[in-house]
Amino acid sequence: MSATRGGSRGQPLGTVGGAGPVPAAAPVPGAVGPVHLVADAVTFGYPGRAVLDRVDVTAPAGTRLGVVGENGAGKSTLLRVLAGELAPQDGAVRRAGTVAVVAQELDVAPAATVGTLVGESLAGVRAASARLEDVVDGFDHETGDLAALTEAIGRVEHLAAWDADRRVDEALSRLGAPRDPDRRLDELSVGERYRVRLGCRLAERADILLLDEPTNHLDVAGIEYLTAQLRAWPGVVVIVTHDRQLLDDVMTAILDLDPSMDGRPVLYGATRYATYRFAKTQALRRWRARYTAERKRAARLAERLDASYEGLSDEWRPPKGSDKHRRGTRARQHVKAADRLVQRLEAEAVEVPVPPLELTFPDLPSVPDGYPGGPLLDVRAPRVAGAGGRDRLDLAGTRVDLPPCGRLLVTGANGAGKSTLLGALAGTLALDRGARTLAAGVRVGVLGQEGLDGVVHGRGTRAARHPGGSARAGAAERESGFDAYARRALELLEAGALDTTRLVPVASLGLLSEEDLDRPLEELSVGQRRRFDLACALLAAPHVLLLDEPTNHLSIGLVDELTEALRATSAAVVVATHDRKMRADLADWPELVLG
Repeated sequence: MSATRGGSRGQPLGTVGGAGPVPAAAPVPGAVGPVHLVADAVTFGYPGRAVLDRVDVTAPAGTRLGVVGENGAGKSTLLRVLAGELAPQDGAVRRAGTVAVVAQELDVAPAATVGTLVGESLAGVRAASARLEDVVDGFDHETGDLAALTEAIGRVEHLAAWDADRRVDEALSRLGAPRDPDRRLDELSVGERYRVRLGCRLAERADILLLDEPTNHLDVAGIEYLTAQLRAWPGVVVIVTHDRQLLDDVMTAILDLDPSMDGRPVLYGATRYATYRFAKTQALRRWRARYTAERKRAARLAERLDASYEGLSDEWRPPKGSDKHRRGTRARQHVKAADRLVQRLEAEAVEVPVPPLELTFPDLPSVPDGYPGGPLLDVRAPRVAGAGGRDRLDLAGTRVDLPPCGRLLVTGANGAGKSTLLGALAGTLALDRGARTLAAGVRVGVLGQEGLDGVVHGRGTRAARHPGGSARAGAAERESGFDAYARRALELLEAGALDTTRLVPVASLGLLSEEDLDRPLEELSVGQRRRFDLACALLAAPHVLLLDEPTNHLSIGLVDELTEALRATSAAVVVATHDRKMRADLADWPELVLG
């Protein structure tokens, strides 16, 4: 990446930690040798799709680099390349120090437990302690290798090996993760598994820490603990994140993988999100204005060329009996003049790539036809039982009613029942006590926290995501976005949950390009699939939108656009979120705090 300062053409800002050769990184206290992470002109792509193109990163110890960009821009791919999980097709990655990675998705081995992850993370600490014991036991005070002893002691001190078990227990507790070492990972929720792995990696104290969307499954207390840990991290931290507050609180630089007008990613030295966003917005405005001007110029060029060549057939003809070659001579002159015009205008042309997509939120209706008045959606005293005699949700004496254009912000710690409440509002979870009423004709769009929940309709049922079980689910993942969207529309139509005059075309939303919608869903990134889920929630032009952690996996630019759209839409909206910036942006909404 030849990084340029956001919005100022041709002004090099340099790579993270400084431009030019890799600087001599300051040693981490107690570490053996300097710690740094370097990506030199790294290029990587998948079959038929380039992702990273000559990306440069130089990060010495103390760097906390935030990686942002649109979904599908290559953020998670860059993290995997930096970690060594993917080999670059060109360029090189150099790592000095140990590496720990927390990816968005965790493949769970059969019978793996919380203790399995703890053991894997502390393997290096155990090895360092064992190494020190061996060196001490075999050390001869007259002939022993003092350098080896010093190295072994330094490594144990750097890892604080004597404190490792307490650190793991503290991290799991502060992040709200299960602590029982015998708990099977496949019995935990996605969020619980993520928190277990994150806690283990933090306790591991690796020199280079690579995190992919670490705040997705954390509540406010967990985010505060994570923030404190990252701010004190002595080595290198690279974080892919959409969390705008985390960018403000932690990062020393922001790397935006979205291409700029010259096709290159941009490194922003300003660490305040508002500063970065302002610079990027200004650059995008210039880009879109330049693209529009170039399109108009190209259209004028085409018109002039058509007129020039068309004139050849209407050229003045000499009288009979005169010089028969005169008309041919004049014709050749016109051809040469037209060709010179083409050459001059093409030389003046500037190739401007198509600007990135921009969210076009649909005009959602506030009430159905024939609406008699009253709440669109009403849930009273809901209770949903859970396992082990513990209720997932119990709001005795509480009524949640949504009028037309109503707003509600649902907050609370992990496990407080936010997702359960949204499931009760959507009608996808049966109530063990209480009542749910949905006004006739009201359509409800649902964006669940984990995967697509589709759109429910007035009878409280919903079109299943993959009717027919896992085989159908696999087939659906191999569908293109266009095909999957059309299939979902047909399912909703059959269920009586779709007004064909209000259908929202997926390509009109600016969430995914037509090229991405032509690809199988399984080939899309996690963030792109999340965008598709959001599109499906809007498909039937719902009167009520229920959004569970809507910022998860989305790019920060889209989060800004979505927040503005939710504030302005005519539909009623319920948002459950832990995102601190979104909560601040929606602070004037009525709030229901659970737990």
